[in-house]
Amino acid sequence: MEITVAIIIMALTLIAGEITKLTSLDNKWIPLQNIIIAVIASIICIAFKVEDMSVLETIVTCIFGTMSAGGIADLKKVTNKEEN
Repeated sequence: MEITVAIIIMALTLIAGEITKLTSLDNKWIPLQNIIIAVIASIICIAFKVEDMSVLETIVTCIFGTMSAGGIADLKKVTNKEEN
């Protein structure tokens, strides 16, 4: 994964995360939010030919990136709860 795909995923995840914090969305919708982010990131990467990847590679990369970001955020929350 090149740095540009990671930046696109990061920017979209950051924006969606801030919107989620401002609203009263339940945490159970975060995985769905991550899938939507992955679809939007995939469309952006495919439309602008960000990387030299096939459509399937782009979609899988974006889904993996957003889901791993959600997993890392959950892991951080669990670690902070155990320390307190």
